[in-house]
Amino acid sequence: MSQDKLTKVSEHLVFAGKQIRFEHNSHSLNCKMQFSVFLPAEAETKKMPAVYWLSGLTCNDENFSSKAGAQRIAAELGIALIIPDTSPRGEGVADDENAAYDFGLGAGFYVNATQAPFAKHYQMYDYILHELPQLVEGQLPISENRAITGHSMGGHGALVIGLRNTERYKSISAFSPICNPMNAAWGIKALSGYLGEDKQQWQQYDASLLLTEAKSLLPILVDQGTADNFFPDQLRTESLIEAAKQHHDADIEIRYQEGYDHSYYFISSFIESHLRFHAKHLFA
Repeated sequence: MSQDKLTKVSEHLVFAGKQIRFEHNSHSLNCKMQFSVFLPAEAETKKMPAVYWLSGLTCNDENFSSKAGAQRIAAELGIALIIPDTSPRGEGVADDENAAYDFGLGAGFYVNATQAPFAKHYQMYDYILHELPQLVEGQLPISENRAITGHSMGGHGALVIGLRNTERYKSISAFSPICNPMNAAWGIKALSGYLGEDKQQWQQYDASLLLTEAKSLLPILVDQGTADNFFPDQLRTESLIEAAKQHHDADIEIRYQEGYDHSYYFISSFIESHLRFHAKHLFA
């Protein structure tokens, strides 16, 4: 499939690198999309390994870019950051009938929808796994050396995509991920709305179940704040911990961070730790 050319929307100099926002026509999502990229200074002369960041409910590609403070450490480590939007957007893209924050626009849940009217546009799993890497690796100084991370709904996406595609990534991390969406209100609403009522279809997007059944694993790091107002009911970290117990020898670390909440204050406090974790595996 031919690729549409990336169109630059904005560019800012930061820590001697470039923070750039692009626009393109997405084949998998059937709409125009925007995403952001941080390129370290070394990208002027060589291809960079990349960490893909998946954001949470209500976010787009600018939340992480402006709030996490990730560019400083990414510049030091020589890592690019790829930051997609959280759902398809634009005229004709279906939304929740009540414009709820947890379904529809801004809440794609990184699945491939099968139910009308969402199936036409909500193919976020394919977009993150295939289309976006092909675009950035084909048109920017980005290598095929990838890691994946994210927050909340995006943490769910990072875990699911990484667990299902171990050959495509070097490591996985997540902040406050929705670990067991089949048993959480956010997840039940999203999975039933996008996939229908057949729970066998839901299983492919449940990180706890995927981890339980995994035959091969990437290194995994998860941080969860104890003062998170969505913990434990929506996030169900204990389910992921129980699943991790099936893999005694695997490189899996799930950490509770005392007193931290669900916000970007939490993410900015530990993003350096996560990027150093990914760098260890990207440069191994």
